[in-house]
This record gives sequence, C-alpha cells and structure tokens, in this order.
Amino acid sequence: MEPVPPTDAAEEADLPHFEGVEARIAEAIMPTIVHMGYEIVRIQISGKETPTVQIMADRADGQTFKVEDCEAISHAVGAVLDVNDPFKGEWNLEVSSAGIDRPLTRIKDWNNYAGHIATVELMVPVDGRKRFRGIILGCDRDAARLRLDEGGDVTLPRGNIRRAKLVLTDALIAATAGPEALEDDEMPASDEAETRKPGRRKKAPKSKAGN
Repeated sequence: MEPVPPTDAAEEADLPHFEGVEARIAEAIMPTIVHMGYEIVRIQISGKETPTVQIMADRADGQTFKVEDCEAISHAVGAVLDVNDPFKGEWNLEVSSAGIDRPLTRIKDWNNYAGHIATVELMVPVDGRKRFRGIILGCDRDAARLRLDEGGDVTLPRGNIRRAKLVLTDALIAATAGPEALEDDEMPASDEAETRKPGRRKKAPKSKAGN
C-alpha cells in the first residue's frame, strides 16, 4: 500500500485538535503564530496550582527551528495570553520545537513521514487493542494507516487517536538531518534532549525567554 498525500481540502483544514482551555488558547494565539510564519504542532497544559502552557511549534517554511524562533514565539504568545487571561492565577509558558521524534497531530505530519515508524495510542480499542506500532503508510482526514511490526495493515480513525509520535531510528535521523550539522544556536533534535525556553508567569515581571 503506497502512501497517499492529503487532498487540498484536507490540507486546508489540517490543524491539530484542541479541547477546553487548550482550544481557547489556540484560538487566541493562532493569528499571531500564523502571522509570524509558524505553525502550532501541539498545545498541552500541565500542573494545577501553577499551570504551564507548553507550545510545540514548527516554522511554516520548513527551515530548522532555532532558539531565536523559540524566543520570538515566547514573547509574542506571552503578550497575547497576558491580555486574554487563560488562568485566574499565575502560569508559566514553555515553547519548544517538535523535535525529530515528533508527535503526529496533523495530516501532513503523517504523510511527510510516510515510511517511518510510529507508535499510536487509541482512546477506544480497535481489534481488541489500544496500542499500535508500525510503518506509516499515509493519512487522510478520517484515518491514519500503519503497516504493523507483526505484519498486516491497520486503519486507525483519527478521532480515536489519543496520541501518536514518531519512533527515533537511524533512518529517521538520516532523513531529517540537514546538509550541515546543527549549529550551536539551533534547537536540539529530539523532544527529550531539547531545552525548553521558559516564558513568563502571569502577574510577574516580564523577562526574555531563556533567562
């Protein structure tokens, strides 16, 4: 089964799915992010007493995401959220690149990495299981398709996917490596290795990201 690219209509609506506070934050910051030339890959909120808004982003032009990009988003988004007040008390902001072993939240994330290995966790079991691992075959608006490690293909409804991400392999590293090695000021390659740039706490003095 050959990877199938998304249709133009699918690409036009190709945004991560957000709910609750994350959806409100996405709605508030999306115009700013897009205007700056970036794309949102994921928004997560962690912590209760002092929530942390974690934003994972890409450059829309496909170039390497650098520390300067992280700082620019942190400043701009922090200013927007200071006005929109997503939380009653203090909160923190973290911005990071998607990394090599990136989450798969959009149609193009799946199709751009067709042929590489991904892990998927579902909300409701399919064929009696919630976790799958295999080679990405493709994705459309309705479902993602994998060729499983143990053999056979599976179609997984996108609305049933809790989380999905690439598996870090030598092939993936080689495929995503640029013509030159990473420079000192570029974001490290994987989610686990990268240094997230802190933003600001609400009702606290504003400072540059990374300070």
